[in-house]
Amino acid sequence: GGPSFRSATGDSVAQERSGVSGLAGRYAKALFDLALESDALDATARDLASVREMLDSSADLRRMARSPLVPRAQQGAAVAALARRAGLGAAVTGFLGVLARNRRLFALAEAIGAFDSLLARHRGEVDAEVVSARPLDAARADAIARAVAGAVGGAVRIRAATDASLIGGFVVRVGSRMVDASVRGRLRALEAAMKGAA
Repeated sequence: GGPSFRSATGDSVAQERSGVSGLAGRYAKALFDLALESDALDATARDLASVREMLDSSADLRRMARSPLVPRAQQGAAVAALARRAGLGAAVTGFLGVLARNRRLFALAEAIGAFDSLLARHRGEVDAEVVSARPLDAARADAIARAVAGAVGGAVRIRAATDASLIGGFVVRVGSRMVDASVRGRLRALEAAMKGAA
């Protein structure tokens, strides 16, 4: 029961040359269209968030997905077991299976990001990546989201990450725009200013 994810025809040489971005985007678009047709956008987004968490927390899973040495059948069996254990729906289970069969699991993380972007655009939201030295609490994430929403004039969805090398503060990226409000960024600016004054 439920929708199944069907593979598109093989990738052309020209499409392959466009790199992982184009490849991941095509797979994400196919999944997005399927989820939209079957009125399962929210469920698909939740399942993909679970897969992203598993990728983030398991070096073994990341290695298996990226390694050209892992046989196709073994990759397929691994993602099928993962989907069963996580209770993923048919669309995302099929999506993982197609990626494994086509030896494209290396593009999984990027495909999830591309799906998120398609979903945000569909909902009229803007994605903002916020990298901070320590995890953001809800109040700070909300304040940053409101500030970004005011700047871009639309609803904002925050994707948070941490990077201890920032020392303190945060960096916000919206599309190609970046605001560096980190201690590391201020130190670099100060260092550049001191070199200029010397």
